[in-house]
Amino acid sequence: MHIMEGYLPVAHCIAWGAASAPFVALGIRRVQRTMKSHPQTKLLLGAAGAYAFVLSALKMPSVTGSCSHPTGIGLGAVLFGPLTMTVLGTIVLIFQAILLAHGGLTTLGANVFSMAIVGSFVAYGIYKLGRRLNMPLWLSVFLAASISDLATYATTAVQLAWAFPDPTSGFLGAATKFMVIYAVTQVPLAISEGLLTVLVMNMLTSYSRSELVELTVLPQEVKS
Repeated sequence: MHIMEGYLPVAHCIAWGAASAPFVALGIRRVQRTMKSHPQTKLLLGAAGAYAFVLSALKMPSVTGSCSHPTGIGLGAVLFGPLTMTVLGTIVLIFQAILLAHGGLTTLGANVFSMAIVGSFVAYGIYKLGRRLNMPLWLSVFLAASISDLATYATTAVQLAWAFPDPTSGFLGAATKFMVIYAVTQVPLAISEGLLTVLVMNMLTSYSRSELVELTVLPQEVKS
């Protein structure tokens, strides 16, 4: 997913940065409110960020100019909501660009939009839909993490197609090609991330149950 440094045209970098900035600004306010109202969840917030950092650092080459990897976004979006995870995802991407040369600062806006914004909102929406449909917790978490992963890569394919349309089939042809190529590596990665996120959530329901109840992820009466 991480589009490498200098790969996108300058105008695209500016456009994606401008599109991402309002979400990050709102996310910062949400983090401040969460830390004020639920200070006991600070360690859990840090763990969600660390989970995203570690998983999204496990990269493999994919489409030219980018790579495939798990995102780790689904867990934090389920726990704290999409705006908070937008901030954590942005911090993760900045550290990876600076420390690991994974992604880039010029492409930060595009990478934030696909992983930290689209990924977070899709994960949260899928999780909430699953709970409203009375799906088991594990299934809601699995679908949230795995579909969020796929949505991130679909967004990246659109970003690349917009920047580099196919000479004959244009934007749609390029987007289709990018998505097909991504699918080879990303579908199994998405499934694996979903399963791992379920395991982590099961651990949290056992050892951090009070924090999950405080965040309304779990109602008081739910038994793990």
